[in-house]
Amino acid sequence: MNYEIDITFEGDHVLVRTAGEKNYAVVEEIWSRIARVCEKHQCFNVLGIANTTQPIEAVEGYELPGVFAAHNIDQRYRLAWVERNPEGVDMIDLVVSILKNRDLPGRRFETVDEAKEWLLGSG
Repeated sequence: MNYEIDITFEGDHVLVRTAGEKNYAVVEEIWSRIARVCEKHQCFNVLGIANTTQPIEAVEGYELPGVFAAHNIDQRYRLAWVERNPEGVDMIDLVVSILKNRDLPGRRFETVDEAKEWLLGSG
């Protein structure tokens, strides 16, 4: 499995950059690390920028609420996500829909600027 994860605290948000193949284990690692950084800095605004070469399977998307619950990712969080690979967009949209149906936060954006404006503005 080839993937990269870089997570940094930017002062007013946590910046997450991911690239490569995704599966349940990778997604679990990403959200575990995001939760640790957010808790450490008491900042729950998350800007994700992904370039996914192989998205997770749809069935794994339905397991994400459990991953979020395991890491206490709840309504404190605002998650703005940009997927740079058009082939990964449908899966992100499915995940956003699943999260929304469970009253968990998250939106997908076309551009980083739009995501940042929503995340850090009144959105």
